[in-house]
Amino acid sequence: VPFQSGDDEILASMGRGHTVEQYMKIVDRIRLLMPDAAITADCIVGFPGETDEQFQHSLDLMERVKFDMLNTASYSPRPNTPAALWENQVPEEVKWERLQRMNELGKVHALERSQRYLGRVVEVLVEERNAKRPSQVKGRIRQGRSVFFDADIEE
Repeated sequence: VPFQSGDDEILASMGRGHTVEQYMKIVDRIRLLMPDAAITADCIVGFPGETDEQFQHSLDLMERVKFDMLNTASYSPRPNTPAALWENQVPEEVKWERLQRMNELGKVHALERSQRYLGRVVEVLVEERNAKRPSQVKGRIRQGRSVFFDADIEE
């Protein structure tokens, strides 16, 4: 469920067609109906005109949701897109610093969300032998998370 930005002004500038409140209603509904659902997302930092405060709104949204996994990228101008021509481009060093902060927070949340599996027995769909450790197999749980464990598999 991509949120792209935690700031309504930036979302409007991106032409995303949703607000943070609308996004949170979707997340809240998922968590209500499927409390153990894994929620992943995409976010872009450094969209033209993004202020420190607007970037902080994205971090605040991350704190509210605590994603299982977050795909991140810094904005890069694309040919034939209006934002590529805007004069309020965010400097590369600012984008890099924001991306590092977002990735660090994303790692903290992913680890926190992973902790809920400790001590639990869950169903795993075994896919293949772990190429890096042949004594293990690789599979996925219902939430899409990859897991590795000691076992033998006939291939």
